[in-house]
Amino acid sequence: MKNTFKVLVLCLLFVGCQQKIKPTDIAKINGYWEIEKVVFEEGKDKEYGMNENYDYFQIDKNNKGIRKKVMPQLDGTFLVNDTYENVVVRFADDKAYLDYSTPYMKWSEELITLTDEELVVKNAEKKEYHYKKSGPINILEDGKKTK
Repeated sequence: MKNTFKVLVLCLLFVGCQQKIKPTDIAKINGYWEIEKVVFEEGKDKEYGMNENYDYFQIDKNNKGIRKKVMPQLDGTFLVNDTYENVVVRFADDKAYLDYSTPYMKWSEELITLTDEELVVKNAEKKEYHYKKSGPINILEDGKKTK
């Protein structure tokens, strides 16, 4: 009986500690995000080292915006193209979702964690994508500042 009580208290503690995403947190998503790992439903992880692509988010005050794949360059710039996904932030049942759309497809991801440095989203296949905040890099040391 004591063990059951301990397990129940532990479960409640974990559920209570889950971050609740608020509308005021959404501005933190703007910027460049580099994927660190993917956690599969079975509990297996796929770690990522150096990434060729970052996800760039730009969400406005109306919770609408875009997500775009960008490629960081050695001089601190990013290679971009005209391809992007429309994003709408939606709040439902005390949770936050990112609803994506292109002319060909629509899908959603649940926002699990959103801080200044960390982003975690979960898709319909229950895969969790863990990102870290990133930005331009300049390893050429040409004396120019990157934006």
